[in-house]
Amino acid sequence: MLIESLPTREREKGHENGREKGSDFSELSRRITDAGLLRRRPLYYTLRFGAVALALGGGVAAFLTLGNSWSQLLVAVALAVVFGQLGLAAHDLAHRQVFSRRRPSETGGLLVANLLLGMSYGWWMNKHTRHHANPNHEGKDPDVSPDILVWSRRQASKAEGLPRFVGKHQAALFFPLLTLEGLNLSFSSFRALRSPSMKRPVLEGTLLVAHFVLYFGGLFTVLSPGKALAFIAVHQGLFGIYLGSVFAPNHKGMPMIEEGTRLDFLRRQVLTSRNVRGGVLVDAFMGGLNYQIEHHLFPSMPTPALGRAQVITERYCAELGVPYCQTGLLASHREALRHLRSVGQPLRDAR
Repeated sequence: MLIESLPTREREKGHENGREKGSDFSELSRRITDAGLLRRRPLYYTLRFGAVALALGGGVAAFLTLGNSWSQLLVAVALAVVFGQLGLAAHDLAHRQVFSRRRPSETGGLLVANLLLGMSYGWWMNKHTRHHANPNHEGKDPDVSPDILVWSRRQASKAEGLPRFVGKHQAALFFPLLTLEGLNLSFSSFRALRSPSMKRPVLEGTLLVAHFVLYFGGLFTVLSPGKALAFIAVHQGLFGIYLGSVFAPNHKGMPMIEEGTRLDFLRRQVLTSRNVRGGVLVDAFMGGLNYQIEHHLFPSMPTPALGRAQVITERYCAELGVPYCQTGLLASHREALRHLRSVGQPLRDAR
């Protein structure tokens, strides 16, 4: 879906003269600030990160206790969830939701992402910052760059090789491909160490190597080769599906912005993002990213404040007449998969 599919009135609002539309966000920001929703929540993050640390410690203890047993596959399932929560913790640290200062945020991010997850904090932060600046913008948002999957019919028309083959069936292949996402993040992290944009390649590389020495060393020391490989398949596969289930509902299937389209900050973030309803369980599962609209408008807002911000933002968008998308978790996945199938249609027709 391209941004032209939105009402013409909304597209024109992005570049009206007279009242500068940046003031729309300024007014929302004032309301959010007056409500005290940008204050740090040290107690919340102490309890949350403490719970994740206990879960990680419990998983490691269970692994060492069970020894060379097929019951370790249950540990692999549990640790996939813990790794997903670690990924959400690294995300919050990168956005300075936990600490207001850069140094402790970076230190925490390097330890959680590189050492515990095996993912480069510097590489991911660079990629994610570009995504936040231009969500769903072809050519600017790395999350919708054509790689294995295609995200627009324009990309499908230019696809060659493997993306062309996968694009024909990408809706059906989406979740199977997610099983490789954890390994893909690690591979991309090592590859990025040679990039000029990497600020601390030696430090990040050392932490990444330490992670995999501990990870593979522990698995192949305690388990037989067959059980170790099975553990890796279950753990990494479910970890990738968890990550994809958290991030895919947020923007996939929402309007894609073409080059040259002008939108103010508020509309650029709101029109390309989708919130997911579901209560406390969805909040915990998605780490607050189910409030994707509010997160994109206020990236440094602590997770527990997003629910109250959602009410304020939805009402404000209604005042402005800006479409505000919110749906259930299963419905959000249906919309994302429907979009993937739709943009792959030209490839199926060409066959």
